[in-house]
Amino acid sequence: MAKTVLATFSARESADRAVAELRSRGFDREISVVAKEDVARGERRADAGPMMGGDPVADGTATGGVLGGLAGLVAGAGALAIPGIGPIVAAGPIAGLLSGAATGGIAGGLIDWGIPAERGRYYEEKVKQGNILVSVRCDDNKANDAAAVLRQFGGQDVETH
Repeated sequence: MAKTVLATFSARESADRAVAELRSRGFDREISVVAKEDVARGERRADAGPMMGGDPVADGTATGGVLGGLAGLVAGAGALAIPGIGPIVAAGPIAGLLSGAATGGIAGGLIDWGIPAERGRYYEEKVKQGNILVSVRCDDNKANDAAAVLRQFGGQDVETH
């Protein structure tokens, strides 16, 4: 049975390192990333910490020298407009869920993965605030490894559903 591991990151650099580590451990097509378009492109939020590099993540350029991390994953990402949030960039399996559930927002897409509506709304709010949502949809036996990697690189709100 598939599990979904979710985490939020307040810094793009941390999310990038987590995604790079996940990919080095054999996760690839299981990884999804959702961020507001300005955050994905590296535009600085007023409350954000130091930013690594100024290259847009969405153009496939490696950020902070980590090729194959967030930059590689988001290179083929799609931009969506989610009511109440605005333009977002979504990459990985979650992109299809969100494009079909644009009116239900991020929370509506997460429900399709078995995430309770309340937790889906929580993660949607975190993205709205400028955090990056990283999720890994994987087999039960790999979920603990994915959660450990997300925590190791500063993932917050790490949950497995």
